[in-house]
Amino acid sequence: MTTAITDSFTQDHHRCDRLLAQAERRVAAGDWPAAATAVADLGAAMEHHFALEEGILFPELAQVFRVAENPIEIMVAEHAQLRALLTDLHQAAAERAQADALGVLETLHLLVQQHNYKEEGVLYPMADGALPERGAAIAALLAGD
Repeated sequence: MTTAITDSFTQDHHRCDRLLAQAERRVAAGDWPAAATAVADLGAAMEHHFALEEGILFPELAQVFRVAENPIEIMVAEHAQLRALLTDLHQAAAERAQADALGVLETLHLLVQQHNYKEEGVLYPMADGALPERGAAIAALLAGD
């Protein structure tokens, strides 16, 4: 069985984790120009990842594997929650509100880890099994970032 979707989307999760850690370091150091860049990089990376899932991976999976609809709805709802936290983080970084930004980053870190665990353990393997002929093409879209 191919694991192209699981492998590539999991690697992208790790890339986003590194960007999140970098944002935490920059905010903790009070290096606001670097923090603004790190927060922007994190937001762009996560939005790209969500857009590929919501625009391509999830619809194709739901089309061929109806049982995936419920977990997909949960993942999309969690994306909305993560996007709201990213908005709060951008605001806190723009205001140089260090305690607020670190609080948002801590919450974001926790929720991202829980979210990624579900996607990597359930949804991506399900997609690899249901979309074996499309996995490599969908995975290649992540490299376009």
